[in-house]
Amino acid sequence: MEAAFTPTWQQALRHGLFSGSLVGLAGALLAAAIAPVASPLWLALAVTSLLAGMAGGALVGRRGTRIDADGIRSARSHEPWSRVVDLRAERRGARTVVSVYLESGASLQLAAPYSGDGLLAADPQFELKVSALSHLWRSHRIGGVPC
Repeated sequence: MEAAFTPTWQQALRHGLFSGSLVGLAGALLAAAIAPVASPLWLALAVTSLLAGMAGGALVGRRGTRIDADGIRSARSHEPWSRVVDLRAERRGARTVVSVYLESGASLQLAAPYSGDGLLAADPQFELKVSALSHLWRSHRIGGVPC
């Protein structure tokens, strides 16, 4: 069995808004450096960079975690089930994330699922997703349970 956990569309939108505002600010500063503030070029560069940043941030913000028979895959790593010793939902700042503890003693945070306190950061199905992840891990850890 294979499963994928991605941020909700609201979380991706939040990521896009944040990224877009940073890229938009950089574009506005660049535009101000090369054109007078009142010119149409300044406005076009500022708005274009804001929209490009929002679109790129929303796309990147949809990256998540894939679970399959081989283990847990995220954008940063692949951990086989044999190395995973525990999965926990933990509070990290304003977010509740899933941490994966490895037999080496190291831990990593999954990109998704997560749930947060701020605007557009909550995932109403977070507990269900953590339960599903835990079930998949236990199935592979104990063995004999088809997935």
